[in-house]
Amino acid sequence: MRISMIVAASQDWVIGRDGDMPWRLSSDLKRFKSLTMGHPMIMGRKTYESIGRLLPGRTTIIVTRDPEYVVEGAVIAHTIGEAISACEEADEAFIVGGAEIYRATLPWATRLYLTKVHALIPDGDTHFPLVNFAEWELESSEEIPADEKNLYATRFEIWDRLPVAD
Repeated sequence: MRISMIVAASQDWVIGRDGDMPWRLSSDLKRFKSLTMGHPMIMGRKTYESIGRLLPGRTTIIVTRDPEYVVEGAVIAHTIGEAISACEEADEAFIVGGAEIYRATLPWATRLYLTKVHALIPDGDTHFPLVNFAEWELESSEEIPADEKNLYATRFEIWDRLPVAD
């Protein structure tokens, strides 16, 4: 199974502000939907609560330390290992955030779908973890201009982790 991270991050690696994304990007939301549809998504409790609902056509796996946490229709996991095990039948599972979940799953990820937002967000309070891009290969890159539905210009990138040398 491929473990893929999917994220939109600013030039200063901000992914959130005050519990929400600091932008509205129609092109990014459409890409997110098309890539994740039919695949399991692993997210933290705060990310789930910021979305506020289960997304149709995808299995939602919520990672939380709270043993009493229940969301009807979602799979609840209490460790990253449990969350990944819940996806073992899938060909690809998506890590969709937030920052703590990205940080914890980065060692397992073999693909990164990155929307690089051409903006600085100085008041952002949630950041994507540092990635050593020397361990990754850029597979594709596409520039998307800003327009009436996309506040900022973006670049969609797909990165694959390089095989570890013996």
